[in-house]
Amino acid sequence: MTAPRSALLTERLINDLRLACAQPATAGDGASLATMAETVAQLARRAGLDAHIEQTPGPPLVLASRAGRASFTLLLYHHYDCTPPGPWRAWDHEPFQLAERDGALFGRGVAHGKGPLLAHLHALHTLLEHEGELPCNVVLLAEGEGLSGSAQLGPALAQHRAQLRADACLATAGSRDVNGLPFCYTGCKGLLQVLLRAEAAREALPAGLATIVRNPIWRLVGALASLKGDDEEIKIAGFYDDVAGPSRRDNTTLRQTNLDEAGRLSAWGLPAFLFDMSGPALSQAEVTLPTCNITSVSAGPASDLPLVPTSAQATLDMQLVPEQQPARMFELLQQHLQSRQFTDVEATALPGGYGSAVTDYDHPLVQHLACAGEIVFGSPLQVLPAGSFALPLRLLAEALELPTMSLALARASSAIHGPNEHLPLDDLLQHAAVLMELLRRVG
Repeated sequence: MTAPRSALLTERLINDLRLACAQPATAGDGASLATMAETVAQLARRAGLDAHIEQTPGPPLVLASRAGRASFTLLLYHHYDCTPPGPWRAWDHEPFQLAERDGALFGRGVAHGKGPLLAHLHALHTLLEHEGELPCNVVLLAEGEGLSGSAQLGPALAQHRAQLRADACLATAGSRDVNGLPFCYTGCKGLLQVLLRAEAAREALPAGLATIVRNPIWRLVGALASLKGDDEEIKIAGFYDDVAGPSRRDNTTLRQTNLDEAGRLSAWGLPAFLFDMSGPALSQAEVTLPTCNITSVSAGPASDLPLVPTSAQATLDMQLVPEQQPARMFELLQQHLQSRQFTDVEATALPGGYGSAVTDYDHPLVQHLACAGEIVFGSPLQVLPAGSFALPLRLLAEALELPTMSLALARASSAIHGPNEHLPLDDLLQHAAVLMELLRRVG
């Protein structure tokens, strides 16, 4: 590839990402997600794929494909929904307008969601321009509920199984090591999201009545406090019973993992990790332990006045490790609330959720991905069993009977859920290059 041509290709990627960033695609915003689905389909066609939109009861599903030289088929999983931008005044520029500064791209979705998707389309477009065809068959699936539990993905996979038949699946998720190299992952955690709700009087009451009426916030706080101790152990009876635990190979791998600890602490504004964890202990906790996280707490009616509210609710996010099943974990949570006398706190499993996904280290596709990364980065990429993220790869693995794997893109400083989300342009180009090398190897 000549330098001028390379510059043209890079400019095309930037222009495509500019178009994608202009669509908010905020998680849960139906109209915005539908528009984004149309944009993704348009960009996939521009890259040379046959793309169409499948309607679901939720956000549309974008399916795209292109035949290649070899019979092997790689499925690329993506989501196009993004985190809400939060207060715009916290951004240095408009969140839905792509900005370039010092070799980095800024905008909501550039590092998580839109950026990975566009990097992979860029890779396919470039291969077609230079080689006239792809090394193997490629199928791309992009959903609009990746951040909210993938509720419609399971039914969609059952309906479109023939169209999505593949030999392996590649997703984008994870973090980088201390040298800035992306990790490869053979697995990911599962997900269960639960809404806890407590109610009291039908109308807000004066604060002075708190001596004679129950405050739903106190009930909710009590229920939440019963779930975890100061030692961070989850107190739900049976919660850890199904945890398989890391294998000897997992432990060996995690002892050799060099997380970017200093970079994370600096980017996140933290003095230390929990219990001053570091080294192998930090890697093992991040990869092998399930979570029970409180993601939001609210009360109604919203008011700054002193009163006894009518209701309070909180959202729990549980990331599950191998052998933990969402339905079983929800049942154990309900039993816990009853045993602790919180029968007035209602638990509702939110739509979506899935188990964890696991692929063997020695699967040829895992090795191909690591080698493709070495070609691009000039250094071997470390393979980890999982990371601190949940993806619906278990749904794909079960419905399509294929191995799954992930490659990291975002950095600790990318602020994928905060203001000024950003990523070096070179990271996107390298992410695209890894896919090109992977397709050549399997093709």
